[in-house]
Amino acid sequence: MHLLLEYLPLIIFFIVNKFADFYWATGSLIVTTAMQLSYYRFKKEKIPTRHWVIFSLVLVFGGLTIYLHDDAFIKWKVTIINAFFAIALIVSNHVFNKNIIKQLLEESLSLPESIWTKLNFAWALFFACIAVLNWYVAFNYDLDTWVNFKVFGLTGLMFAFSIVTILFLNKYLVDENEDISNAIEDSVEISSNVITKPQHNSDNDKI
Repeated sequence: MHLLLEYLPLIIFFIVNKFADFYWATGSLIVTTAMQLSYYRFKKEKIPTRHWVIFSLVLVFGGLTIYLHDDAFIKWKVTIINAFFAIALIVSNHVFNKNIIKQLLEESLSLPESIWTKLNFAWALFFACIAVLNWYVAFNYDLDTWVNFKVFGLTGLMFAFSIVTILFLNKYLVDENEDISNAIEDSVEISSNVITKPQHNSDNDKI
């Protein structure tokens, strides 16, 4: 249910863009992102910081896209979000001594501190590459190509990187069957445009 909620705005965006137009799709993205916040209010749960960040960017850049009829703003949103995630991983680790990736996966994995540091850096580098790649596709290809890339390309890359990460760390798993399942589930949380703990953790509102 939580995974569906994470990807609902993206799914609706793709469908509306396919059958209406890009600006209606952008409007639907704003509405469904707001619905995510409403869901947490309805469940009487604290809204994670990441959702406030994403909603704010969607509202600002999506609103400018619709008002100015310029798709460049919503394209920049994807690059800015991923760049923010990359910076958050690096700054939290080196400035605040807080390894976000470790906090996400430590329940499933027992790793040497040096491996946690490398893993955190690997995800930061990945988000930075995604930010650059989105910028390149968004401003060098037509709008439909970018929409397909955003919906399928970026999602596929993130899931693929999640699986590669878990396979690489497989030797550190104690209970292979159970921990692989838990680790993949937690890794998918990273790939769904998040920098927070999974929903089963009470600290999911912290970056």
